[in-house]
Amino acid sequence: MNNWRRVYQNKIVSAEQAVQHIKSQDRVVTGHACGEPQALIEALVARSPEINNVEIVHMVAMGPAKYAQPGQEKSFRHNALFVGGTTRKAVEEKRADFTPCFFSEIPRLFKNNILPVDVALIQITPPDEQGFCSYGVSADYTKTAAECAKIVIAQVNHCLPRTGGASIHLDAVHFIVEQEEPLIELKPPKIGDIEKAIGEHVAALIPDGATLQLGIGAIPDAVLLFLTDKKDLGIHSEMFSDGVVVLAEAGVITNRKKTIHTGKFMATFLMGTKRLYDFVNNNPDVELQSVDYINDPYIIGQHENMISINSALQVNLMGEVNAEMIGPKQFSAVGGQVDFIRGASRSLQGKSIIALPSTASGGTISRIACELDRGAAVTTSRNDVHYVVTEYGMADLRGKCLGERAKSLIAISHPDFRSRLTKEAQEKGLM
Repeated sequence: MNNWRRVYQNKIVSAEQAVQHIKSQDRVVTGHACGEPQALIEALVARSPEINNVEIVHMVAMGPAKYAQPGQEKSFRHNALFVGGTTRKAVEEKRADFTPCFFSEIPRLFKNNILPVDVALIQITPPDEQGFCSYGVSADYTKTAAECAKIVIAQVNHCLPRTGGASIHLDAVHFIVEQEEPLIELKPPKIGDIEKAIGEHVAALIPDGATLQLGIGAIPDAVLLFLTDKKDLGIHSEMFSDGVVVLAEAGVITNRKKTIHTGKFMATFLMGTKRLYDFVNNNPDVELQSVDYINDPYIIGQHENMISINSALQVNLMGEVNAEMIGPKQFSAVGGQVDFIRGASRSLQGKSIIALPSTASGGTISRIACELDRGAAVTTSRNDVHYVVTEYGMADLRGKCLGERAKSLIAISHPDFRSRLTKEAQEKGLM
């Protein structure tokens, strides 16, 4: 028996035993999104009567986030680095906190002891012959959290796909919980006529051989529908999902023309269905790395024809983007949007695209607005924005003065709002 196998056996405990090492006042960082270690979090929440003020830090929670539900305030305090569906109410009601931060900067918070990590709860694959485990679908900040934590508790899950790139050796893990359970899945979004129209406009901006970054949701997935006639596309993206698999299997995405990491699908985390997880499992062409590498604008900018595609909630007539707030309420966060917009702007022939429907709330609100909602933050500054796309067309804001920007954005707003927007722009002195 190899030495690591003895070490492995000696570290195996139950989930209940493992979380006994978490103390009141500890800061606990959990694995991200679909890489969430569900069994460990369930066991921790079950300890709620015994502990006080345990801070739980993560970005998107794809599980139920029971620690953020009413009644858990004495035991847990969630610190959201990105607000998701299961944590939004807690942040809104001030039962949880929100910390603004670029996705790429989160590892630095841990490394520099700005947010010292007491315990990392992670999910990993079984070890290979050398004792190394893959992070599966969540390298992002999870890798750095594990490297910085005083205690690392790992759920070893045979259902987790083994991906190349970031890995952790058993020597760096303090406690192992063997728990096989299906991964959390993100079902494909519904794509309507508006999303298809936006997708067609965006696809027209993508040349053969381009490297793509895709956000989450119906619009990025709609873009993929209109890329079937493209050749030799590549992926260097914060994340990717099932739509990329479809184009890879069709021979559209080959990664052959990528300037760096040629031949590789590069990402920092994955969200999708079993189809995606089966595709990446032991796939030598797929590599996950820490987010401070994947989302580094300097790395992104080394790709020629880098195309970043992100969505937003609002864009004002100066070109400022709000992608994270509905009025004063935190809806999501900046994520990697600015990282990739700035990286694409460094790229030779690169383009950054903000894509959004022209209206919200059943057509009663224009997403192209004279001013952002009162209380809303600017996610991406007007100095960074390149293309803005709606179902009515595209506006290229680079090199345009304020009046030209306003005119271009009004032209892609919903027709029902163009007169009002023109009047408001004139009153504000933009036109």
